[in-house]
Amino acid sequence: MVIKQLSIFLENIPGHLRAATSVLAENNINLRALTLADTADFGVLRLIVDQPEIAVELLKNKNFAVKLSEVIAVEIEDTPGGLDKVLKILEEEYVNVEYMYAFMGSKPKKALVIFRVDKLSEAITSLQKNNIKLIESEEEAIDLIYYCWD
Repeated sequence: MVIKQLSIFLENIPGHLRAATSVLAENNINLRALTLADTADFGVLRLIVDQPEIAVELLKNKNFAVKLSEVIAVEIEDTPGGLDKVLKILEEEYVNVEYMYAFMGSKPKKALVIFRVDKLSEAITSLQKNNIKLIESEEEAIDLIYYCWD
């Protein structure tokens, strides 16, 4: 039920983002999903990749500050209130959403939302109890992302 995500801390200067993606490209690591957040001094690149453990080692060997963390991926209806339904379930269990990012598509009317939460097991149990579809693996997340944009 958990998806492994890389968080790479980058100085906010030209070329550092590409330096990280080049390490992955040169080693045939495929990017599946990403988000980039920044401050004045640094950025945090969060990635779902096809080989997370290998990617972490490659980046560490090139002196990148990188961390592997567990997130959950949830399939929701791409309709008004779809996200609110999931957030309500998490709120009722006192699960804090630390951050999230999403991918929407028009054909299947589904969205894939990646959540980083403070209480992972409670979130999973609560969402399952409420019949919210959790993505089982990186591969299933990848399939849904592809399907959304097909």
